[in-house]
Amino acid sequence: MNTSPLAAFLPEGILEYFDISDIKDSKDSIDIHLVEKPLQPNEFGKDKISSKGFFEEVTVKDFPVRGKDCFLHIKRRRWENETLDKIVSRDWSLVAKGTRLTADFAAFLKELHRQHPGELQNIRTVFRS
Repeated sequence: MNTSPLAAFLPEGILEYFDISDIKDSKDSIDIHLVEKPLQPNEFGKDKISSKGFFEEVTVKDFPVRGKDCFLHIKRRRWENETLDKIVSRDWSLVAKGTRLTADFAAFLKELHRQHPGELQNIRTVFRS
């Protein structure tokens, strides 16, 4: 259980996989920058992998906070799988099954992984309940 006060304003479970790198509070919005933690993804088992930077940042519009738009700026980690000699990333559909991520956030990550398994583009989306 994360005891950070910010955990109450973020999708449940997100701080298990991401660190907050910056928060910008302006007149109209709150921008929270998240960087994926360097935790080796379980789905690669015994393969030799190493972190090789990040994919392009993705911006997600989350639920408003105190009347301000809330944007999550997410940087997902790129991994080099030296066993398979290719760049890989965490399979978010697997993570969603074994975590407490909100259904909306897990669905977003799953769809993002399905559409852009190797490369990410800036995507803005609004979660719907």
